[in-house]
Amino acid sequence: MTSRDIRRQFLDFFASKAHKIIPSAPIVAKSDPTLLFINSGMAPLKDFFLGNQTPPSKRVADTQKCLRVSGKHNDLEDVGFDGYHHTMFEMLGNWSFGDYFKKEAIEWSWELLTEVYGIPKDRLYVSVFKGDEKEKLPFDQEAYDEWKKYIAEDRILAFGKKENFWEMGDQGPCGPCSEIHVDLRPDSERAKKDGKSLVNNDDPNVIEVWNNVFMEFNRKADGTLDELPAKSVDTGMGFERLCRAVQGSASNYDTDLWKPLFKFLENATGHHYEGTYPGLNPEWLKTDVAIRVVADHLRAVSFTIADGELPSNTGAGYVIRRILRRAVRYYYSFLGQKEPVMYRMVPILAEEFHDVFPELKAQVDFVARVVLEEEKGFLRTLESGLKRIESVDVQNNTIDGQQAFELFDTFGFPIDLTRLIAREKGWTVDEAGFDKALQEQKNRSRKDAAKEVGDWVVLRDGKKFEFVGYDSLEVTDARVIKHRTVMMKGQPQYQIVLDRTPFYPEGGGQVGDTGYMNFGPNEKVRVLDTKKENDLVIHIVDRLPQFVMDRTVECEVDGWKRHLTENNHSATHLLHAALRKVLGTHVQQKGSYLDHDMLRFDFQHFQKMTDEEIARVERIVNEKIRENIALEESRNLPIAEAQKAGAMMLFGEKYGESVRMITFDPSYSRELCGGCHVKRTGQIGYFKITAESAVAAGVRRIEAVTATGAEAYVADMEKEMSAIKNTLKAKDLPKAIESLQEDNKRLQKEVERLVQEQANSLRDGLRTKFEHVNGIQFLAAVLPIGDANAIKTLAFELDRETGNCVIAFGSVANEKPLLTVKISDSLVKEKGLNAGAIVRELAGKFLKGGGGGQAFFATAGGSDAGGLEDAVKAVKGYL
Repeated sequence: MTSRDIRRQFLDFFASKAHKIIPSAPIVAKSDPTLLFINSGMAPLKDFFLGNQTPPSKRVADTQKCLRVSGKHNDLEDVGFDGYHHTMFEMLGNWSFGDYFKKEAIEWSWELLTEVYGIPKDRLYVSVFKGDEKEKLPFDQEAYDEWKKYIAEDRILAFGKKENFWEMGDQGPCGPCSEIHVDLRPDSERAKKDGKSLVNNDDPNVIEVWNNVFMEFNRKADGTLDELPAKSVDTGMGFERLCRAVQGSASNYDTDLWKPLFKFLENATGHHYEGTYPGLNPEWLKTDVAIRVVADHLRAVSFTIADGELPSNTGAGYVIRRILRRAVRYYYSFLGQKEPVMYRMVPILAEEFHDVFPELKAQVDFVARVVLEEEKGFLRTLESGLKRIESVDVQNNTIDGQQAFELFDTFGFPIDLTRLIAREKGWTVDEAGFDKALQEQKNRSRKDAAKEVGDWVVLRDGKKFEFVGYDSLEVTDARVIKHRTVMMKGQPQYQIVLDRTPFYPEGGGQVGDTGYMNFGPNEKVRVLDTKKENDLVIHIVDRLPQFVMDRTVECEVDGWKRHLTENNHSATHLLHAALRKVLGTHVQQKGSYLDHDMLRFDFQHFQKMTDEEIARVERIVNEKIRENIALEESRNLPIAEAQKAGAMMLFGEKYGESVRMITFDPSYSRELCGGCHVKRTGQIGYFKITAESAVAAGVRRIEAVTATGAEAYVADMEKEMSAIKNTLKAKDLPKAIESLQEDNKRLQKEVERLVQEQANSLRDGLRTKFEHVNGIQFLAAVLPIGDANAIKTLAFELDRETGNCVIAFGSVANEKPLLTVKISDSLVKEKGLNAGAIVRELAGKFLKGGGGGQAFFATAGGSDAGGLEDAVKAVKGYL
């Protein structure tokens, strides 16, 4: 049975049990502030369990893309070394929201595994929750009694909270669970040892294949448990593990899921994947691990980019970059590949998953381009890191831990590569120093991110909620459903949820509304921001009113800010359509930000826009503004109708069965959007592009202003132009600037000539000032010139003429000292002298600064020019 068959049979089975099959949510957790990525099948459905949102059906089933690389669920460092850990994985799940419970969940899981997939019953074991006295939770007798109908009692095993009470985090839905484990050992091993002794005992061949979680509770911030509004079922079955069990493979990586990617890597690298079996040669193991890592990490990176998260230096983007770089490091170190590899695998992956996750194939060229640029960038980092290691300070054959951390943190050079290179040179790494620096950084990050979320104080039933902000900026009869206090970096933040609100919550690139809530006399509260947590609209206020229980609340949005924000949001729709007309239909939105001041729009395009293209886009948008096109808004439109109408849908967005469609002329712009818009395009007034730049590989950014912002921008430009004309005393500004540039070039060449003449005259005098120190020609001097390039040229020329020398020059430019050290290549090799290490130490000691470079040439600067002469003289001590 192929993996494609296994997935299809799971979904077909539960469809036959009256489950609605729903698509996977995007792997990036955009609407859940507690997560960077979806890390379980239930994470996108959390609001259904909490009662904040109504599910599309009381019974649903799906296969959900998941990623576990950070936080509590962190599998990254295990990936590749065993046969069952992955970064990105599929979680098959069936769900009951207040419908069936333990009886049906257990019956159907047994039926599917044994009758549909044909897994032998004598290879299966099940576990149930044995209870917890501290939490006052009883033994799960109900699950035990259900399992007795299908399996011998000696195969029903009881475990504690760690194994059989499922929680997705410190807070949220949770409950006892019942796991199904499969013994995949050969019959000869099974005969020697009973499999039940290996359940939950880290045996790679006796593994959990399915978890039935019985959601009964909600874990609060204080650790206590509240019962959920309705008892529900959340099941999760790791697809990769299931394929292994059904196909009888030695590990997850030996199933047909991985064969196309492994085959490519074998052909591309010349290394054969040996597979999992006892007695594996250690040298083969290194390449097997590398092949697993590259294939696994490719899946994580590709699907995440397709869902809208680009590699970056912060947040979820940094995690993606880290995963990709781990894969590059493995193929660089163990597969001998010095050129990009992974981007060539993206089309293979897209084809394999086209029928289940079609968003990757729809963007295959874009995703491959992003991966390629990231690979190229990190390969350059690896090459430069190898050069930097040559200049690190090595004392007693040990690389300083702080420097190793600097290579890792500042330059992105992995610590394990530093260890590998150090070992090749007969050095070690100061591991304690590195760990100390790393821990200090983690402590700083933890302190910066410190957040304590209090429990909600619930005042009334909140099942009914209404957002009225599309039609009105005021509400006179809202009521508080609940409120809480969140501590952010030691400061309280107050949050309120209303039953109806005109305040738009941040989303779709649009900032959240601000304004006021009036609870009565002297109880006017400022709304600082409005956010969305899953489907809950949260108002962040400057204080909690004294009385909130029985009073109605008057709400008023800051109208002037909202109207300017609407201008910018509608302008992004006009801009998106214009870009597709000018650049081509490959243009897709990749992100946006818009508030009352400006708009920022990121889009897929592979080259810098020309001035002519920018002008055309700007012209089209302003034409549409002058046409004063009326807004056509369709609310609660079935998504099938929106698709039929040709509405633009964004990859990485999670759409429900009903959507909101925004149209400005059906032949021009039609998008699915939940944001706020102008009633007619003429309200935008004027649109002006202020910048066009690169954001990431294959992603460009346009920044623009509208209405009063555009007027102010044009007025400032005119004022600036007038000031330049007056300064240059010229009517023909381009001609005046061109003349100025030509004068500048001529004078710069004259300065360079004079500096070089001065350096040449210095060289004649310096030739006679070399002294012999331990068989080395040594020259030390403070020079009267400050041009760093001229000094470098002088040092190299003297080294070439003299040979076997160490040259130390000091100079001052703009009151800042510069220490330059040049060492002959022969001395670097024979004596182990290192210019980078020398200047770094002396700059810290004499110049109140730092620096570095290569072993044969390095420079350092600082803030104290008074110590320059002593620093130059001190170089002699290293000889």
